[in-house]
Amino acid sequence: MKKLYGLGTGPGDPELLTLKAVRIMKEAQVIFAPNNKGTNMALDTARDFIKEKKIVLIDFPMGRVTREDYIKAARIIEGEIPDLGNGVFLTIGDPMIYSTFIYIMDELKRDIIETEIVSGIPSFVASAGASKMPLTVKGDNFYLCDELDEEKIEVADSLAILKTFKNKEDLLDLLENKNFKYKYIRKVSLEEEAIFERREDILEDENYISLILARRNQEER
Repeated sequence: MKKLYGLGTGPGDPELLTLKAVRIMKEAQVIFAPNNKGTNMALDTARDFIKEKKIVLIDFPMGRVTREDYIKAARIIEGEIPDLGNGVFLTIGDPMIYSTFIYIMDELKRDIIETEIVSGIPSFVASAGASKMPLTVKGDNFYLCDELDEEKIEVADSLAILKTFKNKEDLLDLLENKNFKYKYIRKVSLEEEAIFERREDILEDENYISLILARRNQEER
């Protein structure tokens, strides 16, 4: 049977790849990744370990991706992995957190291909370390999202909000009104990493690879 690994490359720094991830990439016959105009952050992270590997970039349409697109990707993967061989699908962060791989995995034919997950360090975990802002302490309700739900924030003590390049002013207004302190982390673990706490600096930055960590002020908990 063929085998496909969903492999998380972490937040971008190659030194944050796990030993298992490096070994699996070296043993694989083919590497898969989503095609992002010919580039891919996960591929860049893994580049030194896949130099001699066959790399297959899978196209996804801009905007809304449908189930048919994931089915097409699954058929490509099944066809490219040799019999009794191994393939690796690279994702930034972890394969089980907001990842394209989740949807592809559901469309793979289980009588043809086996799957295994190789976990990676998520960006919000790396950002907590870089900013020294704890994600959770005992008794906390932690809320991870890529679109903030105002009702859920009412019961949250700690937040990680991904993809914060849009509507930042409204987002910061909400956090401040709900008495959260926050930090904005850009491109954690990379050369362009920056951590901002001033509202003006956060609103000025427009990088896509960014997130916000927030904790409710102690007196409100």
